[in-house]
Amino acid sequence: MIRIVTRRCVLGVLVCVASASVASAQLAVHQQLTLPVSSTTAVAQGELRGVVRDERNGPIAGAVVSALGSLSFFAVSDADGRFEFRALPAGPYLVRAHLPGYFSERGRIIQVTPSTRATWTIALTHLGTEKNTTVLAAGLGPIDAEPVTTDAGDDHGEVAWRLRHAQRSVLKDAEDAVAGLADAPSPLTDSRSGISHAVGAPARLASALFADVPLNGQINLLTMTSLDRPQDLFSPTAGASPVAFVALSAPVAHGEWRFRGAATDGDVASWIVAGSYKRKGPVQHRYEAGFSYSMQRYLGGNTETLAAMRDDSRSVGEMYAYDDWSITRRISVGYGGKYASYDYVADRGLLSPMGSVTVQPIASDSLKLRALVSHRETAPGADEFLPATFGVWLPPERTFSSVSAAGFRPERLDHVELGAERELAAGVIIGFRAFRQHVDDQIATVFSPEPAGTPSATGHYQVASAGGVDAHGWGVSLTRRVSDGVRASLDYTQAAAVWRGDSPDSVALGRLAPNAVRGTEALHDLTASLETQVAPTATRLLVVYKVNDGFSNADSRPAPASRFDVQVNQSLPFLNFSSTQWEMLVAIRTLFHDDALDGSMYDELLVVRPPKRVLGGVTVRF
Repeated sequence: MIRIVTRRCVLGVLVCVASASVASAQLAVHQQLTLPVSSTTAVAQGELRGVVRDERNGPIAGAVVSALGSLSFFAVSDADGRFEFRALPAGPYLVRAHLPGYFSERGRIIQVTPSTRATWTIALTHLGTEKNTTVLAAGLGPIDAEPVTTDAGDDHGEVAWRLRHAQRSVLKDAEDAVAGLADAPSPLTDSRSGISHAVGAPARLASALFADVPLNGQINLLTMTSLDRPQDLFSPTAGASPVAFVALSAPVAHGEWRFRGAATDGDVASWIVAGSYKRKGPVQHRYEAGFSYSMQRYLGGNTETLAAMRDDSRSVGEMYAYDDWSITRRISVGYGGKYASYDYVADRGLLSPMGSVTVQPIASDSLKLRALVSHRETAPGADEFLPATFGVWLPPERTFSSVSAAGFRPERLDHVELGAERELAAGVIIGFRAFRQHVDDQIATVFSPEPAGTPSATGHYQVASAGGVDAHGWGVSLTRRVSDGVRASLDYTQAAAVWRGDSPDSVALGRLAPNAVRGTEALHDLTASLETQVAPTATRLLVVYKVNDGFSNADSRPAPASRFDVQVNQSLPFLNFSSTQWEMLVAIRTLFHDDALDGSMYDELLVVRPPKRVLGGVTVRF
């Protein structure tokens, strides 16, 4: 009955919103629609402001200024060329300006602190500047003109001038050099020959396409492994998998385009690509839409894995769209959904709609009331294929199979939630929520009880339907800035659950993990998080620690247990160049699921014997 009412509520919200604004954009930011917001952490903030000027020291309006650090920010210069970032988390940022028709060259790395108040100048050079005019490089701080040499040995020809003034990025070095050489007279590329047109025109076109695009990027070169005990890290059987991750973002006037891709090789060869557009700024509709596609192929010799994977591979595709519609300054509506297709599930197409309403009753008070209704459908093993909402972005890294001949059954969740939050004195935010969930075919994840250290114990797991469950409860959260650069949050949840016992996998699951077969029970959960930014050393630390008395384990019944996620990012300033920022990353976690904001409360509790995952490597931002 709850499921039917929930679906009707979801459809009602979506139909009303769609009919009220057909011509407007119908998408939203997923992170802004979840409760409670007080669980979001932040660090001490600073400001960064400046002026964008041309080679004649005149202001440039409409230039997109990007600040790339732990997060990406952008601003647009006004009529006086001025821009401002008012709330930047403390840390180093790569700052650049972009505008069609102007050279956009190297940026500078600026250390932002809570006391930063300096005003910086960014200089751009117009593409129409004559070749004998003094050219300024796009950058921050004092701008020096390139010295003019009069040495008779210097080459002042067309090719030399193009090479001296070519933009210095990895792609443009080659593109501009080819364009310059193609335009220069030579026996092979004379202007009267067809070779000049065949080589020069495509090169100039490629260069022009990239010249006006304000791209920021990130490259991760990582290594990951899973283990049961710390000593397994040095075991010959604990093989590590290399991961390559590339991300590109292009800020525009009112939004940002993002493209991401990751790949890994080994017994499990996989890759994932994703693209999205996110609209930002003071607009009525703040929406986000995107897609992702991932594929996994198994090249090892595990017979259980080979039997579970048809054609030795699996693929998953997803499309999503969310919108946060500000009807008035005190009322906003969120709505949207996602559609995913899994080639290894009988019901391939899974739809997950949602809707929410946020009201600020008193304009002068920070109190906000929120209502959320959602229906989520997810397949077993979905965490391997879909992009993470937060944390490190990884391609499919493990394989899985069903515990019985019944095969894979999607989990379907109906969720209703009411919440309130208010900001108190001294930066303290307190939140309260009450929720109710109805779940069909709750997914249980069981890692093999084989001897620790074997690859099959950490790289393969089994999934099952644990049956249906109805749960309701409440929670309270507290978030506070302890000091500059340190933010902590605490979230307590109490719930009661009744299992319906309608699983076709109950017999097989009971033999493999008896404590995963549940009955009526009460649950208590306490989740703490800490995020800190150490400004002098540019070190970022994120810790999430979860304690619950309903974790499934190797014993005959659930028992209190804890799981964690620790991530350290250390800036490497001695490797920074004028247009790149280097960081070292080390992470270790026992939490299995990346996104616990809109999922079932049992998703993490029914993960039996999860191994520890260790990740390390280098991140380069440019």
